[in-house]
Amino acid sequence: MTGNRPARSPASTRATHPTRGEPATTGVSRRSVLIGALGGAGVVLGAGSLTSCVSPAAVAGGSELVRFWNLFSGGDGILMVDLINEVRQDLPDLTVQPVTLAWGAPYYTKLAMASAGGRGPEVAIMHMSRLAGYAPGGLLDPWDLDLLAELDVSEEDFNPSVWERAQYNGEVYAIPLDTHPFIVFYNTDIAEQAGLLGPDGQMVPLDSPEAFLEAGRAMQEITGEYGVAFGYLGGGEAWRFFWSLYPQTGAEIDLSGDEVQMDREAAVMVVEFMKQVLDGTIANPADDYPAAIASFVSGRSGMILSGEWELPTYRDAGIPFDAMPFPTIYDEPAGLGDSHSFVLPHQNNVDASRREASHQFVAAMLKNSLLWAKAGHIPAYQPVTETSEYAELVPQSHYVEAGEYIAFDPPAWFTGSGSTFQEQMAQSLQTTLFGGASAEEAVDQMIDQMNTFLATPNPA
Repeated sequence: MTGNRPARSPASTRATHPTRGEPATTGVSRRSVLIGALGGAGVVLGAGSLTSCVSPAAVAGGSELVRFWNLFSGGDGILMVDLINEVRQDLPDLTVQPVTLAWGAPYYTKLAMASAGGRGPEVAIMHMSRLAGYAPGGLLDPWDLDLLAELDVSEEDFNPSVWERAQYNGEVYAIPLDTHPFIVFYNTDIAEQAGLLGPDGQMVPLDSPEAFLEAGRAMQEITGEYGVAFGYLGGGEAWRFFWSLYPQTGAEIDLSGDEVQMDREAAVMVVEFMKQVLDGTIANPADDYPAAIASFVSGRSGMILSGEWELPTYRDAGIPFDAMPFPTIYDEPAGLGDSHSFVLPHQNNVDASRREASHQFVAAMLKNSLLWAKAGHIPAYQPVTETSEYAELVPQSHYVEAGEYIAFDPPAWFTGSGSTFQEQMAQSLQTTLFGGASAEEAVDQMIDQMNTFLATPNPA
């Protein structure tokens, strides 16, 4: 084990909110989805939609139609177009109709509405962390593992922890395309001047709180401004930092009951460390997301805590950089992450030929996912990451290990990427990281908010 975590009691903290509502693992009813959709009636195709017009003649001519909903725009969206085009060449008998919708709540609202009505597309992308809000409520159909096996896709091709999260009630409801972890990018020139590169030219291990803080200070001496960039103001970034550290202590957050089960002592220790990083010297406590990126790409900080999805941003900036998995500051390797996964939105009347074509489409997407790795994402289909071609991708191959210990959000119907939960947890942390509240106050506020979520009647 690494790290210098002080001894602590393993006892959990039981929060004290009045008990109401259903267990967090139940799903979403059609009635509640449609009611919730009234507030999202403005959901429309994104301005950069990849919607393609498919002529009736093309489908009638023997081609099987696969409608594919996703939420990829920008650089991701361009690579997704390229990936789909490769699959079209491999499977000329399929007509793939991609539709890109606005990221976050608008996407998931529209997907839930279509699935609740039994009129979902053949295939859709879903963050694995959102599965607990969809599979239990009957909004998704399970995958045919025998059919996937015939297409050379099986459980053994994926990381066990990710595959486990893809299951509900003994069936697999999500096939992971990638994992996308929260990691560390660093400027290699600054790191070298700070004495932080090993003989292999990569960052030395930052395997304790002290080692991480010392590295930040060493980089600050080189830049003259800050050592670490981290834009946590606004959005859910503070939660990403917290949830990368808290599981490293061996502690868990259990949201399966009426009240949260959480190790308060471990959480306070983590928040105290976060405060040390954002001390005004190592990192700027007034940075939001764009400001942190600007600091890193301009050389005013030596490393940045960031999602790997920002790889194209740093590459386009033309700076010398590399990347590493999120450091194991405490005892066990972990880093917040998620997985873009393929799901089968529920259909009342399943067309057997289209369902088989959907499995063919997904298998082909997985096998061609080396292209997807260019966006920074780690292909979940391990035969791809084991190739010599992937080993030549830098810095992707330098942080591929992060895909082995993804810390997904604790499962509940209200957690996951793009959720209000992440934003509210981050806001609780900001009261300490930017304001004058203590770490204990921040953790207590997080506990109270989690219990508020649990006390809210589950739309089931």
